[in-house]
Amino acid sequence: MEDKGKKELIGNEGMVILDMVRRLGRRGANEHLMKLISKTHPADIAWIFRHLTEEERTKVFDIIAQTEVVGEFLSELDDALVVDLVKEIPLQLMADILAKMPSDDAVDLLEVLPEEMANDIRKHMEKKDREEMEDLLQYHPETAGGLMSPDYMYLDEELSAGEAISLIQKRSEEKEMVFYLYITHGDGKLAGVVSLRELLMHPPHRQLKNIMNSNVISVTTDTPQSDVAHVVSQYNILAVPVVDSNYNRVGIVTVDDIIDVIREEATEEFLQMAGAGKDREILLKSIRENAVIRAPWLLATWLGGIMSLLIISAFSHELSQVIALASFMPIITGMGGNIATQSSTIIVRGIATGRVNINELFRIVFKEMRVGLILGVLYGLLLGVVTYFGFAEPKTLGLVVGLSIFFSMVMAATVGAFIPLILKRFDVDAAVATGPVVTTMIDMLGVLMYLSVAKLLLQL
Repeated sequence: MEDKGKKELIGNEGMVILDMVRRLGRRGANEHLMKLISKTHPADIAWIFRHLTEEERTKVFDIIAQTEVVGEFLSELDDALVVDLVKEIPLQLMADILAKMPSDDAVDLLEVLPEEMANDIRKHMEKKDREEMEDLLQYHPETAGGLMSPDYMYLDEELSAGEAISLIQKRSEEKEMVFYLYITHGDGKLAGVVSLRELLMHPPHRQLKNIMNSNVISVTTDTPQSDVAHVVSQYNILAVPVVDSNYNRVGIVTVDDIIDVIREEATEEFLQMAGAGKDREILLKSIRENAVIRAPWLLATWLGGIMSLLIISAFSHELSQVIALASFMPIITGMGGNIATQSSTIIVRGIATGRVNINELFRIVFKEMRVGLILGVLYGLLLGVVTYFGFAEPKTLGLVVGLSIFFSMVMAATVGAFIPLILKRFDVDAAVATGPVVTTMIDMLGVLMYLSVAKLLLQL
């Protein structure tokens, strides 16, 4: 159970404690530093640790390794930092740390380590602990089986409410999330669920099978983590039981793990939207690794730029006759790119939250196209009027620019909505659609559309 004496950091308090850790470290006041660490929440220690230099981290971790919170601290730390720290810890000590951690957190930690290192650590664990880890490691880390904890409260349906309460009092500190009690029958098959509050409301002699709710919301071990998160969010529950193919109970996924899933997937989506890959720990990577991760995503922009260059070159004669045409290209491509990004972002978030139904593809795209049409008319008229009064010759330039903005925005809104839906239909991550790929495509099509309209209407 979490130590009630530990206090979370709020506001500027984190920076104050960070400064204290640095000062105590420089003075070599290890005893005071250990007291400070013991009073600080492990998640906050991890936050402080990220802001230390490598030399400071080494000194501070030597202190943390002597405390009872080292396991919780490692489970809160970024994966890249965990790997660096574990390399320096003796294998037997690391095995002992993992044995004291909740099994699901210990498995998560093992999964971020290099395979050889993780295997060496497991060899130093007690047989019981090792077998428990191996049972959980068989599941993919991004499924319910990979997220679940096997340490939860389950009770036989034949027990009375009084007997159940006695068992809870004896075992609650060993188990996770005792707010829900899962009821089983036969050989461990999930039969129902009852909340702790409901249990306390009934007389001691009443059997659990007469109290429980048999309509249990559950997931299977191979359910994707995004679907598990959707279930917890949809039904507003604190935990969801995990069953195997025979409906035998095997574990639970708790809301704290779901919060981590939602945060991680949102971070990956934002990075993909920005065209920066999907590595959540990109800020902790070296300059070289950063460049390697981001380079492929920028290739689409580079290729799109080359294609736009060729398109513009093909209309060099028209541009040489009306130089003013070149001055409007940035606004044509900019407005198209912005509305495409808006549409694709709205669709991607709608897919992620379950508000967009893939089966209604054409209705959704048609709606975004009409939005683009309204905005295209508005900004087309505005720019057309500005151009008409700002440029005396040629007289039809305002019409050209206005129509180009209109067509560009309608096209961009349609394409921006269509691409993520098509990608999702083919099981490709729709977040890719909001990155440089779609923006570059809209730029090329916008330039082509603009110069084609100019050539047609100006008769160049």
